[in-house]
Amino acid sequence: MRPFTSTISLEEARHRLTAAINPIARTGRVKLADAAGRVVASGVTSTIDVPPFARSAMDGYAVIANDIIGATRDTPVRLGVVERIYTGQMPRGSISRGRCAEIATGAPIPEGADAVVMVEDTGTPSGGAHGPGDTVEIFTAAVPGQNIGPRGADIAAGALVVDAGDLLTPGRVGSMAAVGCVDVEVYERPRVAILSTGNEVVDPGQALGPGQIFDVNSFTLAAIVAAHGGVPERHKAVEDSLEALTTALDACGHADVIVFSGGSSVGERDLILDVVAARGEMIFHGIAIKPGKPTAFALVNGRPLFGMPGNPTSCLSNAYILLVPFLRATAHLPPFQPRIVRVPLARRINSIARRHQIYTVRLIDGSAHPAFKGSGDITSLSQADGYIEIPEDDSVVEAGTLVDVTIF
Repeated sequence: MRPFTSTISLEEARHRLTAAINPIARTGRVKLADAAGRVVASGVTSTIDVPPFARSAMDGYAVIANDIIGATRDTPVRLGVVERIYTGQMPRGSISRGRCAEIATGAPIPEGADAVVMVEDTGTPSGGAHGPGDTVEIFTAAVPGQNIGPRGADIAAGALVVDAGDLLTPGRVGSMAAVGCVDVEVYERPRVAILSTGNEVVDPGQALGPGQIFDVNSFTLAAIVAAHGGVPERHKAVEDSLEALTTALDACGHADVIVFSGGSSVGERDLILDVVAARGEMIFHGIAIKPGKPTAFALVNGRPLFGMPGNPTSCLSNAYILLVPFLRATAHLPPFQPRIVRVPLARRINSIARRHQIYTVRLIDGSAHPAFKGSGDITSLSQADGYIEIPEDDSVVEAGTLVDVTIF
């Protein structure tokens, strides 16, 4: 056994990780239909006005505002209807004094008209339908520009539609579609090599031998990576030997981030430290946190390498706490903002002194119920709704205490 020589605080671990972030510089073009969730690498400027013509904001009648001054239901103004204008068609003529045009929402405003009256504020002398050649009664006055969307009111030609560094939300994708974009230059997603280590670990689908378990961590880590801007690349589990681990590390050399699980603790077969020592620089090994104390971080040939604990709960909880912020910054994504709820703790929790504790809970009837079983139990997380953090200087959290639950 090789005991930890020292541990650092969670705050210090985060500080060292932040200092090692090197955002992706590679870019590529993607089709607009595939752009949601990506990050813009080069800003997009509109070459057209949106809308490209003045358009009606209502179903009604395009009129000259001066024609209907003083119009009321008791004293309506009658106008001749010269045409019907639908969306997707241009007006056939212009509007002169005493005339109007029936118009649909979104249809182009005819020349000469300067306002639109809603159909609800109109009628016909006969009470029936009306159209070209008929007369319509206007029951309300209007001001120039009323119910008209001017040309370029949404986006003017030359305006910046999305800027470099913008996350492409559905609304931003829509704005690019509005100006006719078919593709956009974005930052590439970080490639993340993921593998589990240990003679006992086998892939699901294989037969379990004596003393063996199925690989959990490479799947949970891949799910985390895919959800936070990375491209996960799962590798086959690796046995505990310097030769096998070194070969596996070399096979991950193309990745932007490498994540090993297992092999970072203090047993005689926990060899990640030896492999890293031969290839790179250990930034930290050991955090004063529970679960997840054996977590390590290194730079190997300039590439960041996370050494996650082998226990499933330790691995996944530290992926939420440490890997997610690092990966999102690498991918140019904004910081993750999980939902947090404040509720009373249902049962007393005893914590370990001098270790920051991540404690999983379930939300039941408006209270937080402890869900943590042990570092080796994946159900500590799969059956939990979120977690609370207990600072290292708190040894007890009493029932009834209001706690902040970070929702998974």
